[in-house]
Amino acid sequence: MSLPHAILTALLEKPSSGLELTRRFDKSIGYFWSATHQQIYRELGKLEQAGHIRALPAPVPVRGQRKEYEVLPAGREALGTWVARSEDPKPMRAALLLRMRAAAVVGASGLRAELTRHLALHQQQLDEYLAIETRDFPSERRHSEPDRLRHLVLRGGIEMERFWVEWLTGALAELGRE
Repeated sequence: MSLPHAILTALLEKPSSGLELTRRFDKSIGYFWSATHQQIYRELGKLEQAGHIRALPAPVPVRGQRKEYEVLPAGREALGTWVARSEDPKPMRAALLLRMRAAAVVGASGLRAELTRHLALHQQQLDEYLAIETRDFPSERRHSEPDRLRHLVLRGGIEMERFWVEWLTGALAELGRE
């Protein structure tokens, strides 16, 4: 149920078209809540039908012109209600961990290469997050509550990637012991 809330959040930050939302998801929200172009457009239609967003009127009507959306008061209220709602953590689903469990039964052929690949991907993501932190959150700009909250989200991503890098490094070391 979080995709509509992710879209409402993005639109409150900046009214956007569906294509712009897709690009923004790829650069920010998508790091922790991914969605395809089709999912975003489908959800925009549902949010518009529910009266949570509206397409901004075009200055000059042109056939095929992309719609830019903004959040209506009902959408802001729905997002605020969702933010305040209590929700239990969801169980983690990690195919890599399941693959390791299966390797305990059928053998670990190819597992080391996959762990090494995952380690490189997590290190790459960590480096990207750290670059974003350096670029977007210099210490002198962390004073407003919205900036502190956005930075905390990024810090969560950084710590998650650090966990995976450390864990995968240890797992590879453990598998290397005979």
